[in-house]
Amino acid sequence: MQMQQRKAIDMRPALLFALGAFSVAAAQTPPPGQQIAPASPRTESQPIAPVTQLPAIRFEDATDPSDIHFTHSFGSAKLGSLLEGTGGGCVWFDYNNSGLPSLYVVSGRPLDDSMHPYPLKDKPHPSPHNHLYRNDGNAHFTDVTAQSGLDPDMYSIAVTAADYDNDGYEDLLVTGFGKVVLYHNDGNGHFTDVTEKAGIKVGGWAISSTWLDFDKDGCVDLFVGRYVMFDPKYRAFYAADNYPGPLDYAGETDKLFHNNCDGTFTDVTDKSGIGAYVGRTMGVTAADFDNDGWDDIYVANDRTENFLFHNKHDGTFEEIANDTGTAFGQNGEATSSMGPVFADFDGRGVLDLWVSDGSFNRFMRNLGTPTGSSPGAALDSAKTGFEDEGAGNGISQTDAQYVSWGSGVYDFDNDGQLDILVFHGGLIHLIPQEHTLFRGLGNGRFQDVSREAGPVLSERTVARGSCFADYMNDGKVDAYLVNLGAEGRLLHNVSTNTGHWIEVKLVGAMRPGDQSTAPGSAAKSNRDGIGARVEVLAGGRRWTGERVAASGYLSQNEGRLHFGIGTAKSIDKLIVHWPSARVQTIENVGVDRVLTVEESK
Repeated sequence: MQMQQRKAIDMRPALLFALGAFSVAAAQTPPPGQQIAPASPRTESQPIAPVTQLPAIRFEDATDPSDIHFTHSFGSAKLGSLLEGTGGGCVWFDYNNSGLPSLYVVSGRPLDDSMHPYPLKDKPHPSPHNHLYRNDGNAHFTDVTAQSGLDPDMYSIAVTAADYDNDGYEDLLVTGFGKVVLYHNDGNGHFTDVTEKAGIKVGGWAISSTWLDFDKDGCVDLFVGRYVMFDPKYRAFYAADNYPGPLDYAGETDKLFHNNCDGTFTDVTDKSGIGAYVGRTMGVTAADFDNDGWDDIYVANDRTENFLFHNKHDGTFEEIANDTGTAFGQNGEATSSMGPVFADFDGRGVLDLWVSDGSFNRFMRNLGTPTGSSPGAALDSAKTGFEDEGAGNGISQTDAQYVSWGSGVYDFDNDGQLDILVFHGGLIHLIPQEHTLFRGLGNGRFQDVSREAGPVLSERTVARGSCFADYMNDGKVDAYLVNLGAEGRLLHNVSTNTGHWIEVKLVGAMRPGDQSTAPGSAAKSNRDGIGARVEVLAGGRRWTGERVAASGYLSQNEGRLHFGIGTAKSIDKLIVHWPSARVQTIENVGVDRVLTVEESK
């Protein structure tokens, strides 16, 4: 029996987001003592595009057979603060160099009960711990948290991974309320807290972070986004069942740390210009949006204009979000921006920008036009900026009835077109919502194929962070979803009739002890290849991707770049533009494989 097609809607939802991503929504506030019902099914209206046959994309719930039994905790018997509704994130990373991505997931934990209106006391609740699950290579994972040392005593919210000391092992940074923790990967399955030794000090509410080599010296630097000046004692309720929103707290400045290439970092927040801006950060990512060879930083803010920090090549940044059309939403207002993702949707060699949102998701096309055919070609300076096409391509109308959090942009069926998987969940109450899969049609539009993609997407949950990886090495990208105060979900991609693919692992030439003579003159790229641009040419088409760290909401995907190339049976050229300015070209590359590219020396 053919499954019923899920339709789009052409109206805004009843929810009002006047107070931000965690604001009081009139439609969500129940009478005293009444339970809140799950979100109703999607409104039936006109489809985004006609469905002529069942799509190839399909996911199955692989949580139980994988033995990934993680349950997130927000630390109380009932949501009672902005902090608890934020949720948690995850990261896929190959910490033991097995060739398979493992999974690390973070959780909150109880605050002081004297500060909370809904203390746990003796009520049953999930074990509030972060967990590391080792990929065993047979669709099974083993919980190795106890021997890893990766369970910090903190209210954890997000996580990112990078090999900050270029020793060949990916390290972790965990952010949360009150502090951040930098874990050095010891190379034997154990991690050591080196936060103090490294000179990283971040107070307040650190919510998201990312890694980038902003001065191109061969060592990745650290950007930490902060949300608001949260005070758990502040209990000015608007109603008996609600709590203060983001606009009731002062915003925060973000932090930037320069990697000294010796295992230590220097706080350059003010020197770089980052410290001049106060926002309410939710998600961050870094990539080279203007093809000048230097990574820039995008900050998704909550009910505050977003920031786009343009890299000026001298250790400083200029904020240009308003000038580029990325500061505000479609109506010219500051929105509840959540998780940003850079991706080249149309194969022009420039990165477009996707941002999940509490209302209308944003699909922003990069208006820049390369002056040459190379992915590193500079853009025409007369055509810079972004244009929000979410309303025209069918995305915004469909997802406006939901609150969007984690999301991933990948070619899930390897047909050569990027797709978008978006996870949803209630704001200030535990209201479960179903999730959305947009299949790329190749003409600037997308098709909602959520119903046909399997019951796991129709299962209503209160989603937060999500991370993506091909954990089976079968060429099909899978996902892990962190649900607020509930068990997470492993979504295994079981799509059939898919196209060909290639996954690229980059290994930069930088090693411990190496150091360039001056910023911007690195003879070698950072070990992870963060900031490298990869171009794939096959069958008369071109695909471009950049190796980034954090992507989406509170999370990070595996470091390998994935390209679906459709019916092409071989790759004519694969070109890597390294941060060091080296360019490597590999010809006649086989498909359906994981390719490791080491930077030439």
